[in-house]
Amino acid sequence: MRLFVSVDLDGLTERVAAVQELFDDADGLRYTDPEQAHLTLKFLGDVDETDRPTLRAAIGEAVTESGVSPFKASFGGLGVFPHLDYISVVWLGVDGGEASFTALHDAIESRVTDLGYDPEDHEFTPHVTLARMEHAGSKGLIQDLVTRHDPDAGAMTVEELRLKSSTLSGDGPEYSTVKRFALSD
Repeated sequence: MRLFVSVDLDGLTERVAAVQELFDDADGLRYTDPEQAHLTLKFLGDVDETDRPTLRAAIGEAVTESGVSPFKASFGGLGVFPHLDYISVVWLGVDGGEASFTALHDAIESRVTDLGYDPEDHEFTPHVTLARMEHAGSKGLIQDLVTRHDPDAGAMTVEELRLKSSTLSGDGPEYSTVKRFALSD
């Protein structure tokens, strides 16, 4: 089962969809479902069923060790990966709460790499994927939109993390929550 740890953007679906509408005239983008909008803290990949209890315990310990209690996060601004000259992902940024997201990521990263999961090969950038670029037909338009617009997608109180499964299908990935980890005061 493919697993990842995320913060879901509950209650911000319409705001995320409105940001995606900025790109309506762009060709070559495959949009993520705004109903499934989330910020990935750690992608774990395929996890054997026998390893899941140890993994769940490690994530729970990491959440506690991070010292992060419920916090307000706001989402806004646009960016791309890996860079504007070669775009593979268009994303929505974080305007507030970045330090808390980073602390959670770092604690989880430390715990799960101790279990043998692969460490990240890039610096953590808190973001919400809006679309993946399938071809560069509208690259210039996308570059212009990303550099010119600074949308506000709203704010929420982050009270929990979720361990989620990802099942790939012809219609895109389908996510389901495996376990919730509450942030405590």
